[in-house]
Amino acid sequence: ITKKSKKLSPKLSKVDLLKNLSSKVDIDLSFDKKNINSKVVFGSGDPTADLLIVGESPSDYEVEYNKPFLGNSGKLLDKILNAIGYSRSAKVYLTYLIKYKIDGSRYPLNSEINKFIPLLKKQIEIIEPKMIVGLGKVVGKALINKNLSMDLMRDKVNSFSSCPLKITYSPNTLLREQSLKKLAWEDFQFIRDFIK
Repeated sequence: ITKKSKKLSPKLSKVDLLKNLSSKVDIDLSFDKKNINSKVVFGSGDPTADLLIVGESPSDYEVEYNKPFLGNSGKLLDKILNAIGYSRSAKVYLTYLIKYKIDGSRYPLNSEINKFIPLLKKQIEIIEPKMIVGLGKVVGKALINKNLSMDLMRDKVNSFSSCPLKITYSPNTLLREQSLKKLAWEDFQFIRDFIK
């Protein structure tokens, strides 16, 4: 009796796993008639990141360039990250809760959030960040699964998909309400110290 040798497939890198997941999302959404014109902004950054930063959804500009956090909000986020020793290309992965632009100026529907939560969990599973940073109340509410004020969400480290989760203000909110920058800076200093 001869033993058949099992051919093991080579272990895929995190980059390959994220590319495969991104391709699958594009295909899955192309079959969803409601989103036929929606382009997906999957995410970008370091696939071995310490920080996974999750925003609400991309803008038209971000969809056009297929990159998260561009424009003035992206510049502000870059400044904050640089101030704590990080950058969007090293130790950070940027993504969104909802991977396509939401029509109009409305909050995402629960059905939209529920569609993308499993995808976010898969991204977390691949990247294995030391901490998730949720930007804004919509993201916080979706990831904590409670309708709390920003003060209460920011008050402690929560957990999402077995990973520490810190909620803070979104860069768009900080651009509109300059007085909140001090609180966001305190949050990012905490984040820096937490993951060291």
